[in-house]
Amino acid sequence: MKRGFYTILSAQFFSALADNALLIVAIFALRDMHAPQEYEPLLKLFFTVSYVLLAAFVGAFADSMPKGRVMLISNGVKIIGCLMMFSGVHPLAAYAVVGLGAAAYSPAKYGILTELLPHRLLVVANGWIEGLTVMAIILGTVVGGLLVKTDIALTLLNFDFPMIDTGIDTIPEMSIGIIGCIYLIAAAFNLYIPDTGVDHRILKKNPLFLLHDFNHCLKLLWRDKLGQVSLGVTTLFWGAGATLQFIVLKWAEVALNMDLSKASMLQGVVAVGVAIGAVLAAKMVTMRKSVKVIPLGIAMGLIVLGMNFVHDLWIAVPLLVLIGALSGFFVVPMNALLQHRGHILMGAGHSIAVQNFNENLSILAMTGLYALLIHLNLSLYAIIALFGLFVSGMMYYLKKRHENNQRQFDDVALLDDTRN
Repeated sequence: MKRGFYTILSAQFFSALADNALLIVAIFALRDMHAPQEYEPLLKLFFTVSYVLLAAFVGAFADSMPKGRVMLISNGVKIIGCLMMFSGVHPLAAYAVVGLGAAAYSPAKYGILTELLPHRLLVVANGWIEGLTVMAIILGTVVGGLLVKTDIALTLLNFDFPMIDTGIDTIPEMSIGIIGCIYLIAAAFNLYIPDTGVDHRILKKNPLFLLHDFNHCLKLLWRDKLGQVSLGVTTLFWGAGATLQFIVLKWAEVALNMDLSKASMLQGVVAVGVAIGAVLAAKMVTMRKSVKVIPLGIAMGLIVLGMNFVHDLWIAVPLLVLIGALSGFFVVPMNALLQHRGHILMGAGHSIAVQNFNENLSILAMTGLYALLIHLNLSLYAIIALFGLFVSGMMYYLKKRHENNQRQFDDVALLDDTRN
């Protein structure tokens, strides 16, 4: 791997760590202001709405200048959102601004991999970046949980800098201030991301053209026989993963009698599993064999149903690790295949923007539905059952869709052979 790749990893690690720590702190802030329970999953909805609304433009933005610069600008927007929450702006609105920065950050983060590395290294590179991102999620949820833990938070609040009045008097203010410093570390790494030498001239600036071009890319990727399957899998994965974050928090409270600080650690347990699965996939699965991992997605959905029968922490931890490992093992090869197909069909930035649009539309739909079910007071155990069956059913459908595509391809190839 080139040295610049490790700089990208470092920048991504600290930015993702801050994103996930801020989510836990935002949940704490909502509870502190006695907001309705359904507001908590709405944090994810507000965070991801920019991915959907700006999908037609962020790809072109990512391709318009060196991607290290794009990442720096986007990280600056995240810092603005963090400052807004610190200043007392409602957590939903402030976290939406952080999401705006993340929406612009993502096409550059993934797109630079296809510019910097040959396609034979993309699965390995995705394994690294997904594994490190998951490590950032683990540490981010842990850091967020520790920052809102009463005894730790009070100790930090009682710490004073000599002759300096910080004006920080509450747990959310203290937590957000520390998270802002983590964003600044990510920005420092952004400054050292290398320019890959790719031409970044903007071909068209007209918003209507960009919308038309995005729509064309969207159709192109969904019509591609390999692209549609890998896009379908990753779309489902991210929607399910975002919803599972909140299900785990609620499940830990109901089934395991945990508070927010301890429940956030269980989110980290799932992320440990994802990291293990991602590393194993990077070592064991080539891009040619990537579609063979889809059955693991079916298994993951069925294993989620086991959460309904668990009330002991010593059983919960290995179960969540297993769910995470299956997720990481099947999503990394799918993500690499999707990036490769997208890079061939339309270019890196546009491809990632299309991917983000679909994946975050799924997050909006699934977290929005979860918030509605919570609002309707549906039993958590019923929600878990519906969630697991839905994931397994959709993965089975995508498996059959790929097999049908393969049969059509084989029939066409056989017809060509008979003509020859």
